[in-house]
Amino acid sequence: MMDIAASVSLYKPLLKWAGGKRWLVPTLRPLWQRFVASCPNGRLVEPFCGGLAVTLGLLPRRALLNDVNPHLIHFYRAVQRGLTIDMPMENDAGLYYQHRDRFNALIRQGQADSDEAAALFYYLNKTGYNGLCRFNKQGLFNVPFGKYKRITYQRDFHAYREVFAAWEFRCGDFETVKVRPGDFVYADPPYDVVFRQYAAEGFSWQDQERLARWLASLDVPVAVSNQATDRIVELYRSLGFTVYFLQGPRMISCTGDRSAAREVLAVKGLVSSGAR
Repeated sequence: MMDIAASVSLYKPLLKWAGGKRWLVPTLRPLWQRFVASCPNGRLVEPFCGGLAVTLGLLPRRALLNDVNPHLIHFYRAVQRGLTIDMPMENDAGLYYQHRDRFNALIRQGQADSDEAAALFYYLNKTGYNGLCRFNKQGLFNVPFGKYKRITYQRDFHAYREVFAAWEFRCGDFETVKVRPGDFVYADPPYDVVFRQYAAEGFSWQDQERLARWLASLDVPVAVSNQATDRIVELYRSLGFTVYFLQGPRMISCTGDRSAAREVLAVKGLVSSGAR
């Protein structure tokens, strides 16, 4: 197998993703490297893997990557199989809505795990408004056409097959993720803000509390990021986490605002050197 650690710059996130954490990788990398130094066979676990910015930034040899969005996981599994796309992909509103209708038809027909659905999901993600991934209460994709001047599409994903080969992708609620000794958990849940419709189910304050309690119960190193709301800070501090404050790009909003936003990195069983 190639030396993946020497190929960091080769692997960029394949999808646009609201709230992506590529900017956080330089802060997380020293924590991960210290963990791997003490646990060479350690596994990175992400209960909310999203756009894979952190996993592709750290490039662990072993990873368990979970998300509640089945279409996202179907896409990554298709990439593992060597996905190639031969359907038309253009930055065109008519084609976009045609492909969106076809994607939703596959969902209705129970074929959302097909390679065709994975290809459509990729196209819709790259072409839709602000890279959002939003579904209505019926579980159908409802993001409108985007406003990009130019889009670069990828058709062959074979370059990612090797790096994905030893990674396990699964779909489910975070509490169903089986964490074991030798794991390092990084959690990036939907933020504690008004917009949180990343999946049909949404993510409520009760889910935020449930997540924090679950993370606190794990007997492994944990790092979790979130918006620095007063109640998030209080929640994690009350559970024994050390909370660091960072300035990160604002998550995608309806205005496209990407100005700096105050965020937190809460850690347990780790010491952060890059946050304040």
